[in-house]
Amino acid sequence: MTTRLLILGAGGQLARALHERAGEAGFEARCAGRTEADLAERGAVSALIEAMKPDAVINAAAFTDVDGAQTDPARAFAVNADGAGEAGAAAARNGARFLHVSTDYVFTAGGPHAEDASPEPANTYGQSKLAGEQAVLAACPDAAIVRASGIFSGGGRDFPSSIWRLAYGAAPIRVVDDQRVTPIWADALADRLLALALRPEASGLFHAATPGASWYEVAVAALEALAEACGHHRMPEPVASVEFHRPAPRPSDSRLAGTRLSDATGLPAPDWRVGLKPALERWLTERSRAVG
Repeated sequence: MTTRLLILGAGGQLARALHERAGEAGFEARCAGRTEADLAERGAVSALIEAMKPDAVINAAAFTDVDGAQTDPARAFAVNADGAGEAGAAAARNGARFLHVSTDYVFTAGGPHAEDASPEPANTYGQSKLAGEQAVLAACPDAAIVRASGIFSGGGRDFPSSIWRLAYGAAPIRVVDDQRVTPIWADALADRLLALALRPEASGLFHAATPGASWYEVAVAALEALAEACGHHRMPEPVASVEFHRPAPRPSDSRLAGTRLSDATGLPAPDWRVGLKPALERWLTERSRAVG
């Protein structure tokens, strides 16, 4: 029997990966973006869920502009907290399995952080996502919340894509070396979310843990992959966070740890380096199309 899946956040790289891989996992999937269900518009997502009556909902929609959230907290909380809670409540009313994607930015320092670590967001974005987790669990206690860090696909505005774009410019590639994260390839995260969606007994907090690295180390690996693929050699320059003046402070160590996701899905923690090659292939293909 096919499981009907609603994916919220149609414009994002994770939603695209979920939609591309859902069929193989046994789902009949539909993606919905802001035109169909803007999480900032009260009642919109509830109406969609009640009309579609899916078996499962994955909320991959979010206000992810970290600096934008700092200057427009009302919009960030409307989407990341109130909208997420409304989606969870609608799923619960309609008997749908609900998965919500959250962020490592609920933490600030002292990683790696397991699922039972106490959150301490450093900025408004992290605060709004933590409020979203709380709203989801209050509305839908059987929900699964999956925190992820540094999602990349090669087809969006992700970190490796930004580094590859800079590699073809003349400016120095300056990357912070004092912020540590646990990046994850969008396709690998999608596989784990789809597997978790089929396990309704698995609820609560899950961390998409991967080997940790600084953003500088990720940039080095991304540029090494580019050099291996097409002989284009560039190297980044390590710099301290204080050299970048941004509205929102960034966590110094938001690395994620824990085995709950692997235990629930049977899928081992992925290595983000493995995802760089297919992400680069996608990025090079899209770049080739763009330049004609």
